[in-house]
Amino acid sequence: MKVILMTFSFALAFAFVSCKKNKCADCHYDKDGAEIEIGEKCGDEIEELEANGYTDSTGTYVVHCGH
Repeated sequence: MKVILMTFSFALAFAFVSCKKNKCADCHYDKDGAEIEIGEKCGDEIEELEANGYTDSTGTYVVHCGH
């Protein structure tokens, strides 16, 4: 019984840790009063987009994910 409980606890802890790393959210930026969707992004890609913004041929825009 103790082994089963420890195995279950380890599996649950592993699932918790792995889920936090790959959090995904829909992202967009605002351009000329319109929301431009750039799709679902996950993990480090979200952090990079929110820190650096999204750049297209007309400029760099602030990105919002999951808000």
